[in-house]
Amino acid sequence: MTAATATDRLRGWFSGVGKAASDALPIRLGGHTLPGPLAAPARMSALDWTLVWITVALLMWGLVMVYSASVAMPDNPKFSRYAHTHFLARHVVSLVIAFGAAVLAFQVPMAVWERWAPWLFMGSLVLLVLVLIPFIGKGVNGARRWIVLGIINFQPSELAKFAVLLYASNYMVRKMEVKERFFRAVLPMAIAVAIVGVLLLAEPDMGAFMVISVIAMGILFLGGVNARMFFVIAMVVVIAFGMIVMLSEWRR
Repeated sequence: MTAATATDRLRGWFSGVGKAASDALPIRLGGHTLPGPLAAPARMSALDWTLVWITVALLMWGLVMVYSASVAMPDNPKFSRYAHTHFLARHVVSLVIAFGAAVLAFQVPMAVWERWAPWLFMGSLVLLVLVLIPFIGKGVNGARRWIVLGIINFQPSELAKFAVLLYASNYMVRKMEVKERFFRAVLPMAIAVAIVGVLLLAEPDMGAFMVISVIAMGILFLGGVNARMFFVIAMVVVIAFGMIVMLSEWRR
C-alpha cells in the first residue's frame, strides 16, 4: 500500500461513511495537516447544527432580555425622547452586523485561523496594555476597559476571549505529543492566561478573566489533558478566584 493510498483511507475513515471528501472535516495526523479540507472554507454539512440552534436560541433569548430591560426606560425623563423599542432596534442592528461578520469568518479556511492564532493573541495583549493608558483607554465608573473608535467604544477584552480560544486550540495541537506532561503541556498555557488575567484585573474586569480561564480550561479538556491534571488545574483556578474575591473588599 502506498503512502498516498493510506492517507486517502485514513481521510475517508475520519470523515465518516457516505460523506463526500469535499465535506470532510479537517484532519491532523502527527502534527501534519492532510491536504484538502483544512485549506478550504468550511462547508454547511460540517457544522454542528445542535450547537448552531443553541446559539440561535441564546440570541433570541437575549432579544427578549434586552427588550424587557429597556421597554420602560422612556418613562424616565432622561430617556423620554427614546422610543420603547429604541434599544431593541439597536440590538437587532448589532446582530445583523455580527451575522455578516460571522458569514465572512466562516469563509476563512481553518489553516488561516491556525496560522494567525499566535499573532491575534499577541495583538490582544498589546490592546490590553494600551487600554490602561489614560489618554487611550476610556474610564467609566472607575473601570478602564474601552478604546474610543469614533462611532463605537471597542473593548479589547472581547477580542482577547476570541484570541485565547484560537491560541489555546493552536497550542494544544502543537503540544499534543506531550499533553500528559504538566510542565511541557499546561504550564506555558497557564502563564499566557495569567498574563492576560493580570492585565484584565488592572482594568479591572474580573468577569472577562473568568470567562477566558474557562475557555482555556475547556480547550485543555477537549485536547485530552490527563483527567487528574485537569481537576488539579480546576482546583487551583477556583482557589485563585476565591482569593481574588476575598482580598478585594468591594468584590466581597
